[in-house]
Amino acid sequence: RRFWGWLNAVFNKVDYERIEAVGPDRAASEWLLRCGALVRYQGYQKWQQDYNGLPTGPLGKYKIEAINATESCIMYRGFDYLDGLEHVTEIKLQKCIYIQDECLQRLSETKNLQKSLLQLKIISCGNVTDKGIIALHKLTNLEYLYLSDLPGIRQKETTVHVLQQALPNLELELDLE
Repeated sequence: RRFWGWLNAVFNKVDYERIEAVGPDRAASEWLLRCGALVRYQGYQKWQQDYNGLPTGPLGKYKIEAINATESCIMYRGFDYLDGLEHVTEIKLQKCIYIQDECLQRLSETKNLQKSLLQLKIISCGNVTDKGIIALHKLTNLEYLYLSDLPGIRQKETTVHVLQQALPNLELELDLE
């Protein structure tokens, strides 16, 4: 078990030279696919899931529009890959064992995501608490937030109230017990 944690940490190590060499979207695609997530590019319907099948072409041709991190091993230490992404409109975090409050805080502090992110789904991420959800208030353009099966959410009413105060246009869908 400890070996997998170590390996996942290696997969999440940020390679700043790689970001510089191939651009933020390509480097982030490589990171996400290495960790088991899927990406969808602007102008395409199909989800990219095969690391070896990553599209080639001119630098900057493929812009990440959506991330589906279901059952992936993405973790905080890899989130620097998100900094250069300017076109991400939706993210789905489902059954991500390494996602915790610090990740959501980091997500909401990412300047480009504050502008572009419209939809966020957080499902069955057991390490997320009210603190992490409240941190999302900095995603000022967020239009839709879906929260489901988050046992760490203990003050649902308070958390919802804080988010709705900060983001009055947010459509919030909850499936929390």
